[in-house]
Amino acid sequence: MDIDDLLVYKLSMALAEKIWNIVQKWNIFERNTVGRQWVDAADSIGANISEGYGRYYYKDSKLFLYYSRGSLSETTTWLKKASNRNLITEEEFIQLSAETKDLWIRLNNYINSIGKK
Repeated sequence: MDIDDLLVYKLSMALAEKIWNIVQKWNIFERNTVGRQWVDAADSIGANISEGYGRYYYKDSKLFLYYSRGSLSETTTWLKKASNRNLITEEEFIQLSAETKDLWIRLNNYINSIGKK
């Protein structure tokens, strides 16, 4: 199976692109503070899934998936900050919150499946 066939990876990549598209429209101050942190955290989700996928020892794979989960948690925090600071609409907040919750469940399920036959 190729990494691009992995649903949790595809969802993480799509989430990061949505966040990128939102942040790139912001003013410089917002982009350089909240935006940069938010994009970095979101990009790190898929990057760590990919790095873990490339490891052939399941304990290494899981370690990078734990990093990915930490980045997802950070992404959720920046989502809340963006909402609290009126940088995104209520609709964007609701949609992205639903996507992060879904990804959280799927990522945890994927983590739990690693190393099991």
